[in-house]
Amino acid sequence: MPSFLPAGAFVPAAVLSAAVLHAVWNAMAHRIPDKLVGFTLINLAYTGCAAVMVCFVPFPHASAWPFILASAVLEVLSQLFLLRAYQLGDFGQMYPLARGTAPLLVAFAAASILGQSLTAVETVGIVAISAGLAGLAFANGWPGRTQLPALAAAVATGAVIAAYTVIDGTGVRHSETVAGYIAWLFLLQGPVLPLLALARRGRSLPAQLRPDLAVGLLGGTLSLLAYGLVIWAQAHGDLATIAALRETSILIAALIATLMFRERFGRLRLAASTAVLTGIAVLELAHP
Repeated sequence: MPSFLPAGAFVPAAVLSAAVLHAVWNAMAHRIPDKLVGFTLINLAYTGCAAVMVCFVPFPHASAWPFILASAVLEVLSQLFLLRAYQLGDFGQMYPLARGTAPLLVAFAAASILGQSLTAVETVGIVAISAGLAGLAFANGWPGRTQLPALAAAVATGAVIAAYTVIDGTGVRHSETVAGYIAWLFLLQGPVLPLLALARRGRSLPAQLRPDLAVGLLGGTLSLLAYGLVIWAQAHGDLATIAALRETSILIAALIATLMFRERFGRLRLAASTAVLTGIAVLELAHP
């Protein structure tokens, strides 16, 4: 990073890069039929990468540890909700709904709990992004009653994402080391889901993991890198803006699906995507 430029100048680029990585690893993970296997491999990658990182990064300040522990618990909880949503519902609807719930909740928490004031322009941008993401989620029509449990799991995922986003945005500023915060956060959360999978699948789990080993581990590594960029950005930028910008991963994923998988975009998805892009432009104009 050039010394003559402030770290904050790189925040939008870092968050948008994280959004691309998030969309890519989700596209990779989508090809794994057994969702529990996919999530297990992703968390094994978290554990392995973080175990190496903690050997080379500073230890977080004591005041950051309540935030690290709380965030680790919420990260695991969000994965369990998301896993359930994917088991019950369609990926193309569940993922946008889970991710799209977070920006408004983070904006509300940042303003009401952390005291970060939002201008009218910022509020319009965040609402536009969230509305666009909701449009992407329901582009194929309103789900029937049979999908209500899936919708509940997806919304719960978004609520938990909002909670740990606020916690990490505060905790990383106490840690005095962004890299140390990231490393210990992922080391604590990483082993939990694999242990739960082992308890459920028993001795058959290793054989079930083997066919998707490379894809799952690479996806987990990209996921860790993506969230690491987000946490770095949270140490230098505004929480609500970062939370909204990172949700552009859904738009990027939609574009990947259209260009690579030849999935139909449709008028509603085009309108929703336009709302997302408009919201991003508004947020950028709010921070000249």
